[in-house]
Amino acid sequence: MSAGSSSSSKKLINEPGSVVTDAINGFLATHPHLRRLDGFPDIKVVFDPAHDKSKVALISGGGSGHEPGHVGYVGAGMLTAAVAGEVFASPPASAVLAAIRAVTGPGGCLLVVKNYTGDRLHFGLAAEQAKAEGLAVEVVMVGEDAAIDTPRMAGRRGLAGTALVHKIAGAAAAAGAPLPAVAELARSVASRCATLGVALSGCTLPGHPPNTRLGPADVELGLGIHGEPGAAVLPLPPVKQLVESMMTRLVAYKATASLFGPWARVALLVNNLGATPPLELSIVAGEAMAAAERQGGGDGDCGDTLAAGAAALLAGLQAGCLPTAPAAAALRGIASAINSAMGGTSGGLYQAVADTLAGKS
Repeated sequence: MSAGSSSSSKKLINEPGSVVTDAINGFLATHPHLRRLDGFPDIKVVFDPAHDKSKVALISGGGSGHEPGHVGYVGAGMLTAAVAGEVFASPPASAVLAAIRAVTGPGGCLLVVKNYTGDRLHFGLAAEQAKAEGLAVEVVMVGEDAAIDTPRMAGRRGLAGTALVHKIAGAAAAAGAPLPAVAELARSVASRCATLGVALSGCTLPGHPPNTRLGPADVELGLGIHGEPGAAVLPLPPVKQLVESMMTRLVAYKATASLFGPWARVALLVNNLGATPPLELSIVAGEAMAAAERQGGGDGDCGDTLAAGAAALLAGLQAGCLPTAPAAAALRGIASAINSAMGGTSGGLYQAVADTLAGKS
């Protein structure tokens, strides 16, 4: 194997110029239910041949180097096809158009596009060409980067929130929703996303020297997925402090700030940009869950905590071990059951309320 010249970063590759085609070959070898379009390697499109063309087809893509996006999202209930460019380079409009032609039927096609100039240009051109051919095509842009307070002319960058758009719109398409409804749902999801990245080092392209812009003790808040400048370079703090500051910024993100509040229903995605080992990512995820509870006022467990509390109370009543009178005894029994069965913010709040009422009875 070659890692390029002696000044290049170490990579497990054959040649820098073949990394994308080699990766697609390897991916398809391990996912034999998927296919690639004719014209490979100039046309780098992976698609699901089992797609029902009476339903909406979902297509996304962009520059490679962000795996598993986008090829890794092709499958039932998510993307119908993914269009890959070279590393950090948008795919050409010809490849996007080939994907649209291959998978679009009576159900139409939705293009989910991250907000980068090249992606907007090539996917937009392909969409217009497909419409001119009589195909039903809609385009949804995703740009949810919360790192920059005042975005430049190009707008906010599309980041990990795009995966949630894929998942939710893909589920709607699989359920048979029509193209306008799938597109509107995708736009709604995109408008409700906020993403903030953090990097310990810059990204490095195959065959190029390592990126040394960040010092050994630095961290960059909001560093772009292609190495674009972020919001600030800071000394690396303990992860709890770092995640807390990130969550504070996310909650305050003006495009979605009104959606946060007590008992808000929030999906939290903790995403690995490619260099963070699972050990560290699990620590980050734990701190993120705790920070979300502190700042959002609710539990991030989809109601499991409340269900556990209700089940404990019902079991106590059925077993006859939970007093129902007098009121003070009943409330103390409720507080005790909650203390045993419920964790999270809601558990503590309910227990405190029951204890307080017991003291006043």
